[in-house]
Amino acid sequence: QVQLVESGGGLVQAGGSLRLSCAASGSSFRLDSKRWYRQVIGKQRELVASITSFGDTSYADFAKGRFTIARDDAKNMVYLQMNSLNADDTAVYFCNVHGYWGQGTQVTVSS
Repeated sequence: QVQLVESGGGLVQAGGSLRLSCAASGSSFRLDSKRWYRQVIGKQRELVASITSFGDTSYADFAKGRFTIARDDAKNMVYLQMNSLNADDTAVYFCNVHGYWGQGTQVTVSS
């Protein structure tokens, strides 16, 4: 049974940092791209960052220069380092791999 579990969210002041983690189980996903999305209640889920199996990364414009996505295939993990956070980054963050979704982790940035 495939399962994705996000962690690392929380409350942080504007300008602060958080590191999100996503642990995958039930399959290796070594050959799959991995993505982070976020969603604010009442709005559509939006792509934050993605990383291919080769390590190539891409970011939404709002994430460029502040967020970094990384993967550790030996541990079946994907990470999102978020720096210089602001109130607009407040959302539930989800990881997505091969069509599977985690339950999300809440990030709240206080201004």
